[in-house]
Amino acid sequence: LLHLVDRVAHAINIPFTVGGGIGSVADVSDLLQAGADKISVNSSAVRNPELVAGLSQEFGSQCIVVAIDTRYTYGQHRVHTHGGRKATELETVAWAQRVNELGAGEILLTSMDADGTKNGFALEITSRISQSVSIPVIASGGAGTMEHFYDVFTTGHADAALAASIFHFKEIAIPDLKSYLLKKNLPVRF
Repeated sequence: LLHLVDRVAHAINIPFTVGGGIGSVADVSDLLQAGADKISVNSSAVRNPELVAGLSQEFGSQCIVVAIDTRYTYGQHRVHTHGGRKATELETVAWAQRVNELGAGEILLTSMDADGTKNGFALEITSRISQSVSIPVIASGGAGTMEHFYDVFTTGHADAALAASIFHFKEIAIPDLKSYLLKKNLPVRF
């Protein structure tokens, strides 16, 4: 992975985040030295919440992203690990507040219920988390139209939004989406 991170860092001119299997200060140090700008932890943070505090103290909160995969089960939004496959007892909003307090710099919130549907972001849980923490929230899961992005920034109060397949398969061009959002009076970087 370190070799790949190094190759990516030399091939692109935008910041990038690396996640998956990160469980120690040494892991993060190696990835940052290889060229990653930020790291993302999920399962390891759930197993050991103090990892978030330790990484934030060592490297600064600006490069620590806590990914939260959530599913609505048994009447509550619950945190899931292992790519959204393994349920935990953690309630999603409470976990988001905790990682905020522990020093995370951002939250990457993925609704596993909406992911891949192209029916829109999970606005309710995104809004609840965005309004209950003091750090940026990146919404993920469900993007299918330009309007979905507008909705997640306005109704969902997200600070950023992530999408994959609609960009990979050129269903929406990123410059077109940015122009659309700018016309809707949302701040966008070009």
